[in-house]
Amino acid sequence: MLQNNFSKSLKVLVLGDIVGSPGVNILQNYLSAIKKSMSLDLVIANAENAAGGSGLTPSIFKKLKVAGVDLFTLGDHIYKKTEIINTLITENCICKPANYPSSSPGRTFAFTNIMDGITVAVVSLMGRTFMRPVDCPFSAVEKLIPEVNKITNVIIVDIHAEATSDKYLMGHFLKGKVSAVLGTHTHVQTADEQILGDGTAFICDLGMTGPYDSVLGRSIEPVTATTISFLPNQFLVASSDVRMSGVILEIDSATGKTQSINRIQFFDKHLNEQFNGTEEKKTVLQHL
Repeated sequence: MLQNNFSKSLKVLVLGDIVGSPGVNILQNYLSAIKKSMSLDLVIANAENAAGGSGLTPSIFKKLKVAGVDLFTLGDHIYKKTEIINTLITENCICKPANYPSSSPGRTFAFTNIMDGITVAVVSLMGRTFMRPVDCPFSAVEKLIPEVNKITNVIIVDIHAEATSDKYLMGHFLKGKVSAVLGTHTHVQTADEQILGDGTAFICDLGMTGPYDSVLGRSIEPVTATTISFLPNQFLVASSDVRMSGVILEIDSATGKTQSINRIQFFDKHLNEQFNGTEEKKTVLQHL
């Protein structure tokens, strides 16, 4: 296992599924200021719903990078916008689920160098319960971790799954082997953040970066109408009560062990009040 060259406590913000333009906009408006005011070393985000609520485009990928996202994970909507395929092939900072077929486009893990001697990697995995059939995530990650360890021991795993059991199983399977196992996909933040075993942070779901006055990011009225009538509707992305949702990790860069995990939500209305167009005021951090 390759250890980073020197010990530093890394402060990492990991955000749940970015949903549509509201999710993208809140990051464009405030992420840079949050990184500065909180002295964040790294931001990781799941961007599989960033383009109109399903998929990711190269232009939105670039906007999110400029906004301050350093590493990207995806999920079952990864190929909904096929124009992202070249980005998946050429960029080191974005990856496909590692248990997708080897013939599918994209890297099995993403990585970035924070500073001289410190590298952080992310791995994306898909669950299999109530999801599209995919290869075994446990076998895939077991084979992949030794490869990632050649460049770093700071490894954050995004388990994109429907079932809580899939996520907890993966957390326990990887405890002591990775820095964090963090769930995504349901868009609902859970209250079970913890450190498993020997320094592996865990939460069942990071939640959603997007509009919360909604049904999982979609406008309430058409979802309700279709549920009651069975008639088709266009489920547009909602727009109100926009928040960033996720966790902040503190990780020892030398050992890869997580020292703390804190669940957070940043509210758009509070950020607007605090920053008011500047990056100098103190951010509002909601510890739930």
